[in-house]
Amino acid sequence: MKAAKDLQDLKQLYNKDFYQWIMENVELLKNKEFNLVDWEHVIEELESMGRSELRSVISFMTIILEHLYKYEHFRESGTMGDSWIDSIDNARTELEWLFNDSPSLKRKALEEIDIAWKNAVRRLIRWFEKPVNEKLAKKHFGKLPTEKNFPERCPYLFDDILNYKPWKKNLEE
Repeated sequence: MKAAKDLQDLKQLYNKDFYQWIMENVELLKNKEFNLVDWEHVIEELESMGRSELRSVISFMTIILEHLYKYEHFRESGTMGDSWIDSIDNARTELEWLFNDSPSLKRKALEEIDIAWKNAVRRLIRWFEKPVNEKLAKKHFGKLPTEKNFPERCPYLFDDILNYKPWKKNLEE
């Protein structure tokens, strides 16, 4: 690996060889050569990492919301929805891992429920657009649904996203 000669070379390396750019900045930080670090791009990458973690949380919440809503409103048989339960369980496991690793993400996730719900509604609409689900769409909506056919605000609480198991209701009765 050829080392960058100065800060300008390091900044150019960012677009040419990202891995080498990372390794050289890591080496500079380890050696406490802070004046040679490409701070502009380091800050940009750290912010991007944070956004990526939050996007993962929103994505898992979206999956949970979509499948909870499907389970409660569109099941046609006793076995329909088993894959939704698996999906909810898997997404909850991932959220648990993310929240254990970064507890502040859990606090931030509370603020993002509306975004996750809007994403879930979009996914529900696309689900109904599939030919296999056209009969369900006609049965429940009389047509293909739009955003107006779903609650504007998320019908679930944050605790529901993490814990609610509507499939257990039948076992408890």
